[in-house]
Amino acid sequence: MSATPLAPTPSAAARPLRVLHFVSGGFSGATQVAIDLCGEQSGQQTLLVLRRRASVDPAPRVRTLRESGLLVEVVPRWSHAVTIRALARICRDWQPDVLVAHGFSEHLWGRYAGLRAGVPRLIQVEHNTRERYGFWRLRQSLWLAQRTERIIAVSQAVRDALVNLGHPAERCTVVLNGIELARWTQGRPWDEREDAIVMPARFAGQKDHFTLIRATALLAAQGLRPVVYLAGEGNSRWRTRAESLASELGVQEQVRFLGHVSDLPELLGRVKLCVLSTHYEGLGLGLIEGMASGCCGIGSDVEGVQEVLTHGETGFLVPHEDAQALAQTLAQRLRDPAGTARVAAAGQQHARAAFDRRRMRQQYLELFSHPPDRG
Repeated sequence: MSATPLAPTPSAAARPLRVLHFVSGGFSGATQVAIDLCGEQSGQQTLLVLRRRASVDPAPRVRTLRESGLLVEVVPRWSHAVTIRALARICRDWQPDVLVAHGFSEHLWGRYAGLRAGVPRLIQVEHNTRERYGFWRLRQSLWLAQRTERIIAVSQAVRDALVNLGHPAERCTVVLNGIELARWTQGRPWDEREDAIVMPARFAGQKDHFTLIRATALLAAQGLRPVVYLAGEGNSRWRTRAESLASELGVQEQVRFLGHVSDLPELLGRVKLCVLSTHYEGLGLGLIEGMASGCCGIGSDVEGVQEVLTHGETGFLVPHEDAQALAQTLAQRLRDPAGTARVAAAGQQHARAAFDRRRMRQQYLELFSHPPDRG
């Protein structure tokens, strides 16, 4: 992909704060948060740099992002050294004041590039509670932490995990992720929605599509056959396994594998139930988007989901990997439309109050604008 020439760099004193966001080009939740932090905001200029992923062609989405006015670059992935060199070169050309490295393992290579290019301020954003650190990568992360201004966690559970791994607690802070509420609040009235289920999540080892598919089969045995929409791309191997399980259990006609959904707000705005069946989360953005869209949210009772909803009030938590419990909860929600509508309305109100992207952007900008005094 040809790079877009970067704008000439004025003197630091004559320009707004320059913030470079470096993140995976896999268009995961971390990628979306980085995108949401870019764009027009008073006192700040932004550059989004994506690290190419072998399984995802970034060209169409990069084109869309550039057409929306974002400054976007893509760096190669095939070796960490090449990634670091390419990103360091961009840093030297664009001269950011702050480099924000999102997600594992991009936060390692991003900060190495920032150090190599002499970027004055480095920030790490951790998006998940469980990452594949291993001995050597954890040592690298802890070494980089001493050279990092702040380590931002997207939930309290993520901050706890970082501190438990040895990252300095005084540098770790929480900024809850947010969503662009205007995109997710145009759903249909409850009575016009499908008695259907949507799970907006990529196919990956972290996500637990299998429990939802097994619960769907248990529902079918009770005579309940809602359509289940699985919206997301991800690893083709995990998707193939999920498709095989649906066929094996005889629910292949109910379970719809949609892949990437370009108009996810429309889908979430026309169904009643949004499920996030998962092994762990940083903060379940797909569930938040479903709740903001007016769906009744149902999630696995694991870290990163527990902070999104309150059981029985703004949504429902189900035991981890318990297909029977999930099927029971889904059956109750489908058979009690009035009660489900009340919880969905409370969940939507909560999502609007707690997870507004404007709040997230302002909190990040305040952190970028006010370096901590280390004494």
